[in-house]
Amino acid sequence: MRKSIPIVVTMDTKGPEAVFLNSLIVKYGFEAPVIDVGTRNSKLACARYPNHIVCRYAGVGMEELASMRRDDIMRTMGKGASRILLKMLEAGSLAGVISIGGNQGSSIAAFAMEALPIGLPKLIISTVASGNIRPYVGYKDIMMMFSVFDFVGGMNSIGRTLLSNGAAAVAGMAKEGIPFDMHGKSVVAVTAFGNTESGVAAARRYLETKGYEVVAFHASGAGGSAMEYLIEQGYIKGVLDMTIHELIGETWGDDIYTPLRPRLVEAGKKGIPQVICPGAVDYFCFGAPDSIPEKYRGRKTHYHNPYNTNVRATAAEMEKTAQVTAEKLNKSRGKTAVMIPMNGFSAIGSTGGILNDPEADRRWISVLETHLKQEITVIKADANINEEKFAVQAAGLLADFMQEEKQDE
Repeated sequence: MRKSIPIVVTMDTKGPEAVFLNSLIVKYGFEAPVIDVGTRNSKLACARYPNHIVCRYAGVGMEELASMRRDDIMRTMGKGASRILLKMLEAGSLAGVISIGGNQGSSIAAFAMEALPIGLPKLIISTVASGNIRPYVGYKDIMMMFSVFDFVGGMNSIGRTLLSNGAAAVAGMAKEGIPFDMHGKSVVAVTAFGNTESGVAAARRYLETKGYEVVAFHASGAGGSAMEYLIEQGYIKGVLDMTIHELIGETWGDDIYTPLRPRLVEAGKKGIPQVICPGAVDYFCFGAPDSIPEKYRGRKTHYHNPYNTNVRATAAEMEKTAQVTAEKLNKSRGKTAVMIPMNGFSAIGSTGGILNDPEADRRWISVLETHLKQEITVIKADANINEEKFAVQAAGLLADFMQEEKQDE
């Protein structure tokens, strides 16, 4: 079966570019079916999947589409395109996907690509790729390439170069990339931040000596969400959630690392072993200092770098976050424990650290213990989260859980 790299594009505005991309991808040995997600008919009738067919895959007709609100039109065309891509994936013919577009076309392509698994090449060449791309990328491995030129008036010398680069990139990934193996040896996930890195590194070293493959996820909103997705997909067999910073964003909504999907959910649902530590849950993350909302100013503040500023969470904020944490963990079906470092939840929250607030930390601990069900073990250690003895104890507890799980099978 000849593999395909489909082109998701609005043919009414990007027709010549789509034809050019098609010729390049075919030259590399792939089928390059065009999926037309435009809302108007194109003069170039070269789409394998015309827009009315894309609509049909989404469960609507073109007349109904025309009556929708503009953002719903984007989602509808994205849904139709995603169903076409998933059908190709199921048939074993999908090798990758590429798209070109402005704001609207990129939005539709992102809706379509987010349904695809991690590891499959996904590239969007976009006029908006130099701005905030998190809404487009989410927690999937969608690559975005800035187009430099605007897709108005057909092909030009810049376009020929950049589109040829994009076509070569996606074809190269499809040909030479190492396929993602979802069924390798036992994989343990661990969450990390700069302020928990030393502890995470020590835990990783320990778990690797036990024969586990350890995959770290940056607790940056997208990272923790990607971990939740991979747990849901069955790739991850145990979780050392040392850095639950994203819970403070999920609870209060102001943190720049607010997760894109709920945290502390999938491991409990799957019933896989998990050990939770309150890493970096003691502060909010904002951008540059002038981006800090007014209500968070005047507190203890750590200037991590010019684009990342950390503000201490109050005792009341810690209490509410602890309650949310307990409510999530209480739904767990598998072996679960909480390891608490009594000398600080982060490097900057330890004794002498700029964000040190022992009373606020104690309030988190007290509320967690009050709301946590008795079946969940709570272990307190006289250490900071980054001390090797703490990290090894937490990693050892997870390894014990996983060994017990294996014996029970």
